[in-house]
Amino acid sequence: MYDHIIVGAGIAGIVLAERIANKLGEKVLIIEKRNHIGGNCYDNYNQDGILIHKYGPHIFHTNMKHVWDYLSDFTHWNNYQHKVLGVINQKKIPIPFNLNSIAKSFNSKLTQRIEEKLIKKYGLEAKIPILELIQSEDENLRLLAEYVYINVFLNYTIKQWGMRPEDLDPSVTARVPVSISRDDRYFQDIYQGLPREGYTKMFERMTSNPKIEIKLNTDFKELIEFDDNKVVKFLNKEFQGKLIFTGEIDYFFNYKFGKLPYRTLDFEWKTYQKEYFQEVGVVNYPNDHEFTRITEFKHLTGQINAKTTIAREYPRDLNKKGDIPYYPVPKASYVETYRKYQNIAQEFEDLIFVGRLAEYKYYNMDQVVDRALTIFQDNMVKGDL
Repeated sequence: MYDHIIVGAGIAGIVLAERIANKLGEKVLIIEKRNHIGGNCYDNYNQDGILIHKYGPHIFHTNMKHVWDYLSDFTHWNNYQHKVLGVINQKKIPIPFNLNSIAKSFNSKLTQRIEEKLIKKYGLEAKIPILELIQSEDENLRLLAEYVYINVFLNYTIKQWGMRPEDLDPSVTARVPVSISRDDRYFQDIYQGLPREGYTKMFERMTSNPKIEIKLNTDFKELIEFDDNKVVKFLNKEFQGKLIFTGEIDYFFNYKFGKLPYRTLDFEWKTYQKEYFQEVGVVNYPNDHEFTRITEFKHLTGQINAKTTIAREYPRDLNKKGDIPYYPVPKASYVETYRKYQNIAQEFEDLIFVGRLAEYKYYNMDQVVDRALTIFQDNMVKGDL
């Protein structure tokens, strides 16, 4: 019945389904355990008519023109430029920490000395990982680094990941640098924005081909199994096409080497009878409160409404039935366990693992799209399309 089966209707699965149906003309079944498509990028209108991101804020940004152009076939974009403030010592400071943040945090003489030394050593527009800057021999730069580490980075990281920055993969700490710039935008990518009608509308267009069938509220194990000979069966018959898996790889293999840790999020939602609750889309709270940040979605979408909805975000370990995995925990010992699963996966023919959960890797949205497009080209296309 189907040429391809895709497990998971998140970004990776939807991109691959769209390419297979529209470029190859082949039939695709998407199996999704939730009651909607879009994965954690799903958005919808709440009871007050405000467009919200159910699983937290998703701001699309990329320097990859081919990714932007590809998605632009299915949506128009708003011109949103993401800005984040952090509450530090009762002040709201631009995040990531930049030259404007320094001026708000120190007296004018110290600010001038720090600025001059940063620019001389690293140059304007440079981004310096905080754990690198903290090793500086210069006392002023080290003072800056220690201030940022303690007030901006340390407690936020502990709340977000459940561990100290030093215990995480360096790629995590590199994502929140000190920026030697006066640009208060959180991202400096060439292409930025949100789908004008929402992510869900974009995904609906991407999956509108009648050759794509979507089965919601279904665990893939209800339909698919594999035997000791690495033969994939669909409805008890050997499946002749390609199986693409975008869920948790440890679950696929029945936790053979143990569970891989993930972090999840709880949200506290509130709607106010006012135009805006805060100055920008996201305000971080590194040191105060149990939540990490507050998102106000009207800033992101540009929607006009007399009311406004916010979400407070509480990270925690994935430990209850029904918890939704958001982030693979970037720690070396966990990656070693993932490698064991990866080795088994490579023994299957016509089985592809792709995405944040399947590859146990932190991907931004644009990276997932690029990865899916690359897999399509490398594994499914015969010749050039």
